[in-house]
Amino acid sequence: MMSCFARCGLRAAAFASVFAIVTALPALAAVTITVNGQQVQFDQPPIERSGRVFVPLRGVFERLGASVVYDNGVINATGNGRTVQLHIGSNSALVNGQTQTLDVAPFLVGARTLVPLRFVSQALGATVDYDNSSQAVTISLGGSAPAALTLTNLRPGANAVVAGNRPAVSGSFSSSVDPNSVRITLDGRDVSATSDISGSDFLFTPDYDLTPEQHTVHVTGKTTGGQSFDQSWAFTSGTSVVSNYIHNLTPANGSTVSSTFTLAGTTLPGSSVHIVAIPTAVFGGVFRVQSGTYTADVTADGNGQFSQSISVQTVPGGNVAVRITSIAPTTKQSKTVDLNLKS
Repeated sequence: MMSCFARCGLRAAAFASVFAIVTALPALAAVTITVNGQQVQFDQPPIERSGRVFVPLRGVFERLGASVVYDNGVINATGNGRTVQLHIGSNSALVNGQTQTLDVAPFLVGARTLVPLRFVSQALGATVDYDNSSQAVTISLGGSAPAALTLTNLRPGANAVVAGNRPAVSGSFSSSVDPNSVRITLDGRDVSATSDISGSDFLFTPDYDLTPEQHTVHVTGKTTGGQSFDQSWAFTSGTSVVSNYIHNLTPANGSTVSSTFTLAGTTLPGSSVHIVAIPTAVFGGVFRVQSGTYTADVTADGNGQFSQSISVQTVPGGNVAVRITSIAPTTKQSKTVDLNLKS
């Protein structure tokens, strides 16, 4: 009979091997996307799925002059005299009222809606070129497009470091805008209602202390001529960066769980949390990975809390190997914690 020491050592070694396999998948190299000569920056990087590049819903299409509405899984983009409708999880789309089939359906990553870049761009009348060697996507509209709006006189400046934890944030528009259309977010939090916005500039001061890390200001809206704009920049408050963390995990390491349990914890607010749960067991002294590996992606809320219900196929006396990886929203610092639970 195998000793407890031997069994535990076998399980620990196998646990590491399982995650070595799971995490050995190749990462997608950075895809750069340029629209009408300007590179687009995303808070959720582009993702490749089945040979197609997917991007956040508004990042590109508002720069093509399209208005985008998302409601309960239905995406409607209107611009350049064209209409496009897509549905989360569906390969069927409507372009100017005509049904077309997508190779890969739109999907969600945390709170972000990702859509197929080439399909929607071309449906809106744009030309799409892809350089495979540099992974650069170039999108352009025919004709002479109006000069894109830019932000000037930024305070704090782009990539600046400020000592205060409630710095005044301001900027000017390169052309006149409709103040009622302007939306401003700080690290994803809408601060428009507490901002002073005119047709030429804007100003707001956070009414809460910023953590000493990098922060992103995102400004969207329309010019008085009806052209959509989407601009952002980042600065760092304080002189140090808070390291990412994962705390207060439940169930705790070594706990006994059933086939369905809830994993919860805290991390840096707004972080993307990736969860992998793998049921394992030892049969006749041989370590085996059970079927039914579980994966999930969630986003921590404004207090850093996250929670996810997990369902796996367990056997009495087995184990569930769980890996939690948190990626900070601005610094992209990652933190990984492994749990070995009993079943």
